[in-house]
Amino acid sequence: MMNTDGHQALGDGPVNDEQQPSAQALVLLRRQLAEGVAAARLSKTQLAAKADVSRTTVYEALRDGGPVPTLETVTALARALKLPAQELQALQRDAAGGEGEGGERPGPGRPIGEWEPHDLEVHPAGPRTAAPDSSALPARVLPGYVPRDHDRQLEKAVRDAAEGRSRIVVLVGTSSTGKTRACWEAVQPLADRGWRLWHPFDPTRAEAALQDLHHVQPRTVVWLNEAQHYIGNRAAGEQIAAAVHHLLVTPERGPVLVLATLWPEYAHQYMTVPAPGGEDPHSRARELLSGRTLSIPDSFDAPALTAAAALADKGDRLLADALTRAHTNGQITQDLAGAPELLTRYQQASPAARALLEAAMDARRLGVGLHLPQAFLTDAATDYLSQTDYDQLTDNWAEAAFAELAEPVHGKQAPLRRTTPRPLRRPPAPSTAAGLPAPGPAGPVFRLADYLEEHGATTRRQLCPPASFWYAAHTHLTHPDDLFNLTVAAKDRHRLQWAHHLQHRAADHGSTDALFRLAKIREQDGDREGAEALYRRAADHGSTDALFRLAEIREQDGDREGAEALAGQAADHVGPSVLVSVAKIREEAGDREAAEALYRQAADHGSTRALRGLAGLRWIAGDWEGAEALYLQAADHGDTFALLQIALRREQAGNREGAEALARQAANHGVFKALFGLALWRRFARDWEGAETLYRQAADHGHTSALINLAELREIAGDRQGAEALYRQAADHGHTSALINLAELRESAGDRQGAEALARQAADHGHTDALEHLAVWRERNGDRAGAEALYRQAADRGSTQHVHWANNDSHVLETLWPFGLDPDGTPTPRWH
Repeated sequence: MMNTDGHQALGDGPVNDEQQPSAQALVLLRRQLAEGVAAARLSKTQLAAKADVSRTTVYEALRDGGPVPTLETVTALARALKLPAQELQALQRDAAGGEGEGGERPGPGRPIGEWEPHDLEVHPAGPRTAAPDSSALPARVLPGYVPRDHDRQLEKAVRDAAEGRSRIVVLVGTSSTGKTRACWEAVQPLADRGWRLWHPFDPTRAEAALQDLHHVQPRTVVWLNEAQHYIGNRAAGEQIAAAVHHLLVTPERGPVLVLATLWPEYAHQYMTVPAPGGEDPHSRARELLSGRTLSIPDSFDAPALTAAAALADKGDRLLADALTRAHTNGQITQDLAGAPELLTRYQQASPAARALLEAAMDARRLGVGLHLPQAFLTDAATDYLSQTDYDQLTDNWAEAAFAELAEPVHGKQAPLRRTTPRPLRRPPAPSTAAGLPAPGPAGPVFRLADYLEEHGATTRRQLCPPASFWYAAHTHLTHPDDLFNLTVAAKDRHRLQWAHHLQHRAADHGSTDALFRLAKIREQDGDREGAEALYRRAADHGSTDALFRLAEIREQDGDREGAEALAGQAADHVGPSVLVSVAKIREEAGDREAAEALYRQAADHGSTRALRGLAGLRWIAGDWEGAEALYLQAADHGDTFALLQIALRREQAGNREGAEALARQAANHGVFKALFGLALWRRFARDWEGAETLYRQAADHGHTSALINLAELREIAGDRQGAEALYRQAADHGHTSALINLAELRESAGDRQGAEALARQAADHGHTDALEHLAVWRERNGDRAGAEALYRQAADRGSTQHVHWANNDSHVLETLWPFGLDPDGTPTPRWH
């Protein structure tokens, strides 16, 4: 091609079929850049100034025979010349032979501009649209976007990332509140800067994340939509959380931006601090989320509604339609995502279709996976029907009901849609039993709409599924996690016979949790040989808990060498955590030398718990400075509990000011555990004033659960009015346990009616112990029948773990119904 002065344009070399694809791409790239320079009538110096790069960079980018320009250079030149950046970026990658800068293969993901937002799980809103004269497939159109308060905080995180600082933001909100769309809008400024976006989902979300997180390159957005499938994964969640944390704190791997979304119940589950001595299955997830969550409101406020109306007035039909339905409650995003129509479809469904939906809702809320087998749903649905509706079923009732539920609602969502799980894709390699994936269900599988799943979890939490549900689960479900989760659900609801059969089926399908529980039962019954066989089966399927228990048994038998070998085997599977547990056993047995060696071995593998263990040994030996140095080392590696330990040690040493200063420092970084722990220490020491001061500091930092602790102190001090005001304040912030505290105040004041009303309110908001409190009060008042009815309701809700008679420690349900309850709530006859 000739330019206006008759000379061949820069980079306009011939393209022929014999050239390598990378060479062809480089020629085409330089041709388009040269044509852009000619069209813009810019000199190289002018172009360099406009693109904010050096003149040498411009010269090399346009020179035939020069190196492939970097992606950043191409992006800057495209912006300056007003050329299509995405097209040029694609040519640059092809010219580089698929390699990134520095000759490295690019990490996972692809340029942000190559993503379609709905492929990132942004909810569709409205039908596909196409130009009237176009024969192309209609495209999905996003409604106009209304920025809200949370968007400003997201923008700041994006700016920080663009300036070279790695960031993570976890958006927390209920279903269809705009979390994913907010993330999509936020990353758009990074598209022009050449950033990539990686959405791990194949073969499963957790497997993809665990496999490729360590391959993530700088200037990548890591997209963890519905993060419960990553950090909440039973097998890999803690490893994923740790890998994300490592990615964020390793400077040479940044900058990166991690965007995640969660429903509030999952955020609460992962952030809840376990009771002292209790299991802590989400410690790394909790550390990752601490101080990094951003709440999304359920509805638009007045300014947002005004802004949406302005967009509607400018021609945005999707927003205009949504405003006609949701202008009073402000739930624009839910309307756009189809939530109201989903609810209407459920409420107006045929009896058979409604039964399928309720079976699916119960399956999801009790822990069955996303993909529900059609055979399971069909058999499970029958007992959800009344006898009249059951008698009217036709031969093809299931086919008709599934077809009804597959019809899409507004927003291209269906109440219950057929889905196709992605096939597992792995290179050929020898596999162990632990590495084999669970077999997929036979036949078609379906997925319940998110909004209906959440609706069912809220409205059906007080109900126990009928007999057909449990029968269908036992007959058709094959995934070990599904079966074990239903085992737990049945046991929590005192459906002991179904829990027994489901646990054995889960074990038969390789559930390590079920095998471990069965082994414990054998061990408790004195069948040591049978227990060890089951522990070994669980270990062969990947259970490190089973390996550790086998190590404990060897230790108890005096086989120290065998115990250490098993502990090492467990450590090979999950890292140093098992070594720490064995070290604690050694420490408790008085073998401090062996304990220190194991702690050091675990610390060398990156365990901050091991550093805390070593610090504890130093403290016991009187080396206070050495202990604090180790605690600080653990804290520097992100172990927030170590800060609490330092604060407590300073408190014990009489350095109250130093302890408080450290606790406040930790709180300023979002670690409220230090303030809480120090306050608890002072409370045990009966230093009420000191404890109250620390609880108030925690409350001032926004940790509203401190209000409950303050109220308890007010109650101890006899300030009943002040305690009630603080409990109400905590309840207003969503702490349902405060309602129980208020109920107890009412009950002690003789206001039994008011106490029951508050306890009932707490139960309606999901407080698991509220019904137990009500039952105890009725029992104390001599209403044994009323108490029994409430205990039955507690069983239906799955709130039976701590239900005891008011006047003794025996378990209520074991006394009332020693063989359990049938699904309909009637006592189960004696069974073997």
